Amino acid sequence: MSDLKIAVWKRFGHDRLYVNLSNGVAVAFLDRVTGQVTILREEHRDGAMSLLAPYLPPPRPEPPPPQRPAAPLLPPLSAQDDLALNRPGAALRTKLAAEGPGPMERAVAWLLRRNSEWDSWRKGLAGERRVGSELQRLSNRGWRVLHSVPLPRDVDIDHLLIGPGGVFSVNTKHHRNAKVWIGDDSVKVNHGSPQPYARKSRAEAQRVQKVLGRHCDFEVPVEPVLVFVGVSELKRVATLLDVRVYREREIAALGPLVGALTTEQIERVYAVARHRKAWTQA
Repeated sequence: MSDLKIAVWKRFGHDRLYVNLSNGVAVAFLDRVTGQVTILREEHRDGAMSLLAPYLPPPRPEPPPPQRPAAPLLPPLSAQDDLALNRPGAALRTKLAAEGPGPMERAVAWLLRRNSEWDSWRKGLAGERRVGSELQRLSNRGWRVLHSVPLPRDVDIDHLLIGPGGVFSVNTKHHRNAKVWIGDDSVKVNHGSPQPYARKSRAEAQRVQKVLGRHCDFEVPVEPVLVFVGVSELKRVATLLDVRVYREREIAALGPLVGALTTEQIERVYAVARHRKAWTQA
């Protein structure tokens, strides 16, 4: 470092301090206008920086991290608003009870072998019950489960799984003995018309993340999950990475996942998610 000297250089509108060797060869310079140091010879970096240190501008203070807005308070949880009391398929049960066929209509439909919207509801209910049972098995590993979480405009989330691995928005599809192919944006059942199951699952997970993030003071990771019930074959494209796809008995693969939420965070997310009032603006 004793061979290094500082020289002032002001020409052509520049104001620089050069660090030179004894033979006049420059190894670095400081632009005194911008405060930027340029190293010309890497082997002399440490010596040059030591000489230039008194002339360097003071470091700029780090800006404070942005403050999260205060989470809105939910009213005290009542039994009427406690979604933890929902059974799997609760929304479909309510629809069938309110709008489903009576004994005479069911008999006529059976005699005529005529499919109806009610059949679709009953099949969906059976699928949600089976998936709900599989999800409930994960509760002994620190996971919390909610069913039939209501959203505005008379739709609902089939299941929410909350635990050490994060939050999973679970969408159940019951296609008995069907061959299912799932791509990045669509699903085909028995080579039929494309269905937007994957795209809708992503949108549903985004809605969940928005609601939970609004009421928690930390980021809540939410992933979409598609579960197919009763299928004979399930093929996934290799590029489908942002939607998890399982058969009903494969849901156990979520159980070992950890590292996304602490125990305290799990309880906070669960407390928000089980409150019906949290979802009114989803």
